[in-house]
Amino acid sequence: MRSFSLKECAISVALAAGLIIGMPSLDSSPMAYAANPSLPDLSVLISGPPIKDPGALLRYALPIDNKAIREVQKPLEDITESLKVAGVRGLDSVERNVKQASRSLKQGKSLIISGLAESKKDHGVELLDKLEIGMEKLQQIVEGRNRDAVAPKQKELLKYVGDVEEDMVDSFPYEVPEEYRSMPLLKGRAAVDMKVKVKDNPNLEECVFHIVLDGYNAPVTAGNFVDLVQRHFYDGMEIQRADGFVVQTGDPEGPAEGFIDPSTEKTRTIPLEIMVDGEKAPVYGSTLEELGLYKAQTKLPFNAFGTMAMARDEFENNSASSQVFWLLKESELTPSNANILDGRYAVFGYVTENEDFLADLKVGDVIESIQVVSGLENLVNPSYKIAG
Repeated sequence: MRSFSLKECAISVALAAGLIIGMPSLDSSPMAYAANPSLPDLSVLISGPPIKDPGALLRYALPIDNKAIREVQKPLEDITESLKVAGVRGLDSVERNVKQASRSLKQGKSLIISGLAESKKDHGVELLDKLEIGMEKLQQIVEGRNRDAVAPKQKELLKYVGDVEEDMVDSFPYEVPEEYRSMPLLKGRAAVDMKVKVKDNPNLEECVFHIVLDGYNAPVTAGNFVDLVQRHFYDGMEIQRADGFVVQTGDPEGPAEGFIDPSTEKTRTIPLEIMVDGEKAPVYGSTLEELGLYKAQTKLPFNAFGTMAMARDEFENNSASSQVFWLLKESELTPSNANILDGRYAVFGYVTENEDFLADLKVGDVIESIQVVSGLENLVNPSYKIAG
């Protein structure tokens, strides 16, 4: 197995010398990316502290441009920060969040409904009715000072919001470049459950990680992974790296370092694929640094614990195949919204359930299975069907 190394990026000139450390491959550069959201109409709604919640990142990454629903979403997302404040002040802040969201829903409901895809309008209206009722219940929870009940209700309401936003997406919003169009593509979203058998841990024998894959922003990368999942490529494979910074797997037994396509008997590789915030389609084959986009913000950033991305050869952008990794924690090299991974590695999903248990995985723990639990209908050009 080749080690996907990373040369540490120095933050200051004094530390400019690269140091090989355990991370996915990355060439050395003193340039770290700065956060600079490029959606003028909506940037005010997602400004503030870096978004680290995987669900929120996925909601904001949807290809929609409906300010009214974002104005409902933002105060509901902000409840998370409000709950970090102790005592009465925290609940007072939550109450303001709820009132703002309720007011935005009442004022913007017609604009939200007009933004729904025609084929999904009835479902979206039904969800909005549930959202309205749910916000009234959340208001009652806050007035009753039942702090423990706030977060579960918030999660429920944000699920409604996210589903409404998905109902605004009528079809896949752009054409994948012709040279990649025949590859397995995920034109939308899918979710998988990854069941891992944990060894030598009295507190955890097995764990199921729920992962949402975002084909809107990484159709080639996510499609490649779903296709491999359907081939059962990862079933029975060990965790091959767990160093406290990333968890990595996907290197098959034998000399090959990726998936060997039986139809060609060659390693199937995919291009580096990065969606820049504010753009309508991803860029392919180049890092954002190579394109001179030093301040660009990626649509799927390395902000969340459990961010999922493709590993690749250090000096070849288009060498990713089957090896994947999950980011475990921030460090001085990867502060949210200004890190040296964004724009260099293709993020294509987030672990949304049980992500904290990723930190308990060790080399040798076994992936018993990965199963697609939703969204398989969004996979086009599936090679696993051709292979039988």
